[in-house]
Amino acid sequence: MKDLVIIGAGGLGREVAALVERINQRMPTWNILGFLDESKPIGEQVDGYPVLGNLKWLNDNPTVFTVCGVGTGNTRRKIVERINERSSNVATLIDPSVLITGNCSIGEGSIICAGSILTTNIKIGKHVIINLSCTIGHDTILHDFCTAHPGVNISGKVTADECVDFGTGTKVIQGKHICENVILGAGSVVVKDIEEPGTYVGVPATKRQENNRGGNQIKESASK
Repeated sequence: MKDLVIIGAGGLGREVAALVERINQRMPTWNILGFLDESKPIGEQVDGYPVLGNLKWLNDNPTVFTVCGVGTGNTRRKIVERINERSSNVATLIDPSVLITGNCSIGEGSIICAGSILTTNIKIGKHVIINLSCTIGHDTILHDFCTAHPGVNISGKVTADECVDFGTGTKVIQGKHICENVILGAGSVVVKDIEEPGTYVGVPATKRQENNRGGNQIKESASK
């Protein structure tokens, strides 16, 4: 079995630990050493696993496999850049219940959670998170650091550039392009291309305008 540490001991990180346990029930693969998290004290137990320290822990353990269980794409990218300075071993985790029906490629560091379905000729970039019960249609491309929160439905031939955040229950109709650094609010429906970064909400999804004091940005919980 390969030693693994999970970056982030929040809600998503704990879900990743449970996913790894499910993988090990099917075929013993990973030995979870614990979590790395800067916000928790060393030695604290989180769902039965210890907090080992922060990313500096990897300086003395460079061969350990890592996976980043932080739900926001831009934050995940910054963390991964720091991890890459310390460790080159990256885990890719796919829940045993995931259905992949055709020729799909999945980049290193990506996490695909229980109940999700990927059809055919799909390209998933590096460090992408596809959370519970998502569907990804044929010929779709999700570039690095995209995040699909639970219940997202993406139709065929959709392209999402880096760091697109699909809020819970988001739907995207076929053939659409979404540029990088877009946040789609929960329950939004994308019916046309999105070519400008920002936060989009509603049915159909439209860009949320900031007020004079900066407005309120829709954000998924940092614990996911």
